[in-house]
Amino acid sequence: MSKSLHQAIQFDQQHIWHPYTSMTDPLPCYHVESAHGCEIKLSTGEHLVDGMSSWWAAIHGYNHPQLNEALHAQADKMSHVMFGGLTHQPAIEMVERLIDLAPEPLDRVFIADSGSVSVEVAIKMALQYWFSIGKPQKNQLLTIRGGYHGDTFAAMSVCDPVNGMHHMFRHALCNQRFVERPAVVFGEQWDPNSLSEIQQTLEQHHADIAAVIVEPVVQGAGGMRFYHPEYLSQLRQLCDEFGVLLIADEIATGFGRTGKLFGCDHAGIVPDIMCVGKALTGGYMTLAATLTHRKVAEAIGQGEGGGALMHGPTFMGNPLACAVASASLALIQQGEWQTQVPQIEKQLNEQLKPLANSPAVNEVRVLGAIGVVELTQPVDVARTQALFVELGVWIRPFGRLMYIMPPYCISSAQLTQLTAAISHYVTTVAN
Repeated sequence: MSKSLHQAIQFDQQHIWHPYTSMTDPLPCYHVESAHGCEIKLSTGEHLVDGMSSWWAAIHGYNHPQLNEALHAQADKMSHVMFGGLTHQPAIEMVERLIDLAPEPLDRVFIADSGSVSVEVAIKMALQYWFSIGKPQKNQLLTIRGGYHGDTFAAMSVCDPVNGMHHMFRHALCNQRFVERPAVVFGEQWDPNSLSEIQQTLEQHHADIAAVIVEPVVQGAGGMRFYHPEYLSQLRQLCDEFGVLLIADEIATGFGRTGKLFGCDHAGIVPDIMCVGKALTGGYMTLAATLTHRKVAEAIGQGEGGGALMHGPTFMGNPLACAVASASLALIQQGEWQTQVPQIEKQLNEQLKPLANSPAVNEVRVLGAIGVVELTQPVDVARTQALFVELGVWIRPFGRLMYIMPPYCISSAQLTQLTAAISHYVTTVAN
């Protein structure tokens, strides 16, 4: 390592906060020079197969020619103009593609800055909808334990209140309602009693509940758990029965990650409000969106204060981000993911499922392009990442979870390198 690079990393450690990392005892950071396809190149020369899709966003891989071209072409025109009172073709085209992909009748779109902000907007939509039709008392959210919806305050309020990463803020958060997570996992026989608690909660408190918010089928950062789609199907019926909106947080599950275009597609249901982000731009830039249908939008539009939805980010509808998102959605529309994701799922089943026989492993779970090895003991992140870099892969575990969500364009050989690294950890370190 050159002295200048060493100094740069030292400066980083002393002055730059990284996600969920201490400033007094920071986890090591690896300096990236470039990324291409499914590989990240470190400044020290190592090439790492990326198992994380940069937190599940870079579904098409890095330096994709069509996404690069969209970005460059838009930068030559304008990088940003305010979205208040102005519009532009990148936003219009992106939203047109998004509506084409989204289930009907979700055709009203708020362009947000990030996934967390899209959840904030979804919650505002739900609260403002009921306020606008004369039911301001419907101002609570109901959700299931084990969820994760983002790091901003309204989003934190519907994350797991006990085991989630935001428990220290609970006294400053709105008091929401929680029920136990779905008991029946994906692929197991359905138990009709699985919704008894949430049904009872809705029966007793629907007059105060604005919306139910869930991550469809996959609870992501809250524990990487997969639950039965029938839970969603019957939850949709309960929301209709008790007059409660249903919000689907598709930020992690959207755009093919679970093997369906959206997580809700496993259950064949349509939410009232849907959040998307992460893969929306193919991992190039921060952008998200909150979609709803005419009933919600028109009720808000006829409400107090001129009917404006009370949110307006400075960089809303950023043309650069919208242009690259439109190009990413065009790739989704081409449908190559429909063959790529099942191939990844098949290989993950073949290469990760045998690890369930290890005494160091509690459970192995695979769904679409998601592979999870839940260990019996927590992972030493710094030590494990150093090992993985030696093995030529980038995998970032948390808690007891070793998981991968690779780009869809990953080759069989690259995916084998990822699963072999996890196998090596299980057999040589965890045991």
